[in-house]
Amino acid sequence: MSDLTISNARIREGVWQGVLVAGDDRAEPPEIQVLHQTVALDGVRLVPDSEMANLWTLNVPIPVELLCDGVQTFVVSSQPTGAVLARFSIVTGQPMEDDIRAEVDMLRAELDLLKKAFRRHCVETAPGA
Repeated sequence: MSDLTISNARIREGVWQGVLVAGDDRAEPPEIQVLHQTVALDGVRLVPDSEMANLWTLNVPIPVELLCDGVQTFVVSSQPTGAVLARFSIVTGQPMEDDIRAEVDMLRAELDLLKKAFRRHCVETAPGA
């Protein structure tokens, strides 16, 4: 089990950023590796916090050559233990028929239609209508 956690993750200007917190005060930054399909990414940086010794900003530049149609998943792990600290995915291109997000969007649209039809039915069948 790792004493490292990542929070406040986001992607901005092609760089995935997360706040890395160690459970202890350490002088040296931890070794972090980010993998995409078992290949380690270059350019991963830890920027120490100016006030807290156990806090770093993790910057992971996302190589443009990895962005293609489909879902690209990246795994952030602690080295040498290999403990997974975070995962992030990027979805690009045309949505696939079986993509869960596309399914949820379609279900929401159908639910909106059903709600409208039900409300119209209630108004039409209400006493005194």
